[in-house]
Amino acid sequence: MRPLNTLVERFIPSALVFAIILTFVVALLALIFTDAGPVDVVEEWGIGLAGLLDFITQMALILLLGHILANTRPVHKLLVKLARVPKTAMQAYLFVFVVAALASLITWGLGLVAGALLAREVAFEFRSRDQLVHFPMLVASAFSGFVVWHMGYSASGPLLAATPDSFVAEQLGEPLAITESIFSTWNLIAVLATIAAVSLALYLVAPRRDSAIVPLTVDARQKEAEIEEDVVTPADRVDASRIPTLATGLLLVGYLVIHFSGGGSLTLDIVNWSFLTLIMLLVRNPFELIALTKKAASNVGEILLQFPLYAGILGMMAGTGLISVISEGFVAISNQQTFALFAFFSAGLVNFFVPSGGGQIAVQAPILLEAAESLGTDPAVAIMAVAYGDQWTNMIQPFWALPLLAIAGLKMRDILGYTTITLVASGLVFSATLLLVSL
Repeated sequence: MRPLNTLVERFIPSALVFAIILTFVVALLALIFTDAGPVDVVEEWGIGLAGLLDFITQMALILLLGHILANTRPVHKLLVKLARVPKTAMQAYLFVFVVAALASLITWGLGLVAGALLAREVAFEFRSRDQLVHFPMLVASAFSGFVVWHMGYSASGPLLAATPDSFVAEQLGEPLAITESIFSTWNLIAVLATIAAVSLALYLVAPRRDSAIVPLTVDARQKEAEIEEDVVTPADRVDASRIPTLATGLLLVGYLVIHFSGGGSLTLDIVNWSFLTLIMLLVRNPFELIALTKKAASNVGEILLQFPLYAGILGMMAGTGLISVISEGFVAISNQQTFALFAFFSAGLVNFFVPSGGGQIAVQAPILLEAAESLGTDPAVAIMAVAYGDQWTNMIQPFWALPLLAIAGLKMRDILGYTTITLVASGLVFSATLLLVSL
């Protein structure tokens, strides 16, 4: 592990610089492998910058709401109690991973934030006991839980395919029910197998020598400032009242009941509104909600800055045809049995340049679904192959680690050696799963 960590520490730049470098790498690849000229590449990049604004808003809300939810008093108290469960360092690494994975299956935003907060609380708890625990490994374990997010409740690709009138549903002729994708038996088995395989991998690479352990450096007694506001005026009393947030939460509950009882489907928007509902029901008053939102916004900012850059990369890849070259290249060498595997690899490669599950579905689904139909492959398998590839290479792509690292106070280079092991372990499970369901 140490040689890999040393290599990462010396040569991996910040996530922002990484996105900028990728922009120019993709531009060069487009010039080499497509008929686009320099003017075409720059134009497609500029047009692409604003190409995912709706999706950016949805993703920002998932992250913002996940951060707020994880910091509400009831959830934070639960995390503190959970932090007392592991008694040894090895138990701590595996426990943080499993909890983060389960939270990511609920929604990726909650998984990232709750995982980071739990890792920090566990480190606090161990410090108070005078026990050694490797903090970068705890954070890496938390981020490793993110490797299953696209198999769960907030899976943007399968949810898009299940949304009536979406371009995927139109291509298929009807929506693809989530019972055939994320809630299929084979995907649920793959979830359990992935958690088991990654747990084993983390167990094998966890540092065992005291000299290799880097503990949390912040005082264990440090606590978040209490959210208290002076109540002086009638307006202050309204802001300090439970009624506004509770009433809004109950209104949202009513909407969700009407939506689902009327046959409404699970979409990204509904995922966001369901977590907004929980937030409104759990916070004490508007004062607390405003304070939590301010704290959460600081973790969303860097992602908002980088998302247009990745949208521009996506614009270049789609507009010049580079993404078709990549996807069709994988399709050309596949058959009915290997198609899903190669689709998975192509999605993993594309995700490295465009870390957005919804964005990938938007540009890869038309090509892959057409190929799947011609090869006689189940479209649900094709959709999940893209989902698996998207979540897979997140382990070595720094974009989605930003909110977790901001909470933990670490850099991507501090955890990348461990998350690379997660990449290998999960990749074996994903590949085996897609090969088996294609038989």
